[in-house]
Parts: sequence; structure tokens; C-alpha cells
Amino acid sequence: MPSNEQQQRALRLLGLAARAGRVISGVPLICTALQKNAAGKKVLLVLSASDASDNTKKRIADRTAYYGVRHIPLSVDCATLAHTVGKRDGAVAAVGITEPGLATAIGELYE
Repeated sequence: MPSNEQQQRALRLLGLAARAGRVISGVPLICTALQKNAAGKKVLLVLSASDASDNTKKRIADRTAYYGVRHIPLSVDCATLAHTVGKRDGAVAAVGITEPGLATAIGELYE
């Protein structure tokens, strides 16, 4: 489990990925991207919120395991995750990162 400082760094990197347009927000879009593995939009890492529903957590865990993509459950809520990726209203249960460098950097914080 990373320290609070490591988690804040991961959220800053996630925000950077979002501003670069290299984040897919929302479970349905992530599942579709995992399935299609479109060029340039390949999901390399999936982060999920701690307060996502059990069904959502299972769906993300099953899909990432099936497609061989790393999944990291975060200890932040859906509203914080949404705010981090620039969504003003609502909540985001999961995000997928498509930028290789940022996916690696965030992944390393959780090793």
C-alpha cells in the first residue's frame, strides 16, 4: 500500500494523462477499449475508485484479468477520481490510461 504522498503523486500523474487526452473514463468505455484494443487507444493500466459498486469492481477485475491489463484499486472515492480527470460533475468509478510512460510511472508507485 503506497503512502499518502505516493498516492497524491499518482493522482497528479493521472491528471497529467487526462490533460494530455490519454485517459478513458468510465467502465463501459474502458471495457469497449479493452475489447477492441484500438491503435493509439490501447488501455495499459486501469485504476478504480474505492467506493465503486461491487458489480463494477468485479467487472473491471474480470475484464482486466482476461485481457492481461494491470488493474490497481485506489483508496480514493469516485468523486475524487472524477475531479482528478477533469469531470466537474458526477463520479467516475474507473479510468484507463493509454499513455505508456504515465502508465508505467503510476504502476511503479504501487509496486
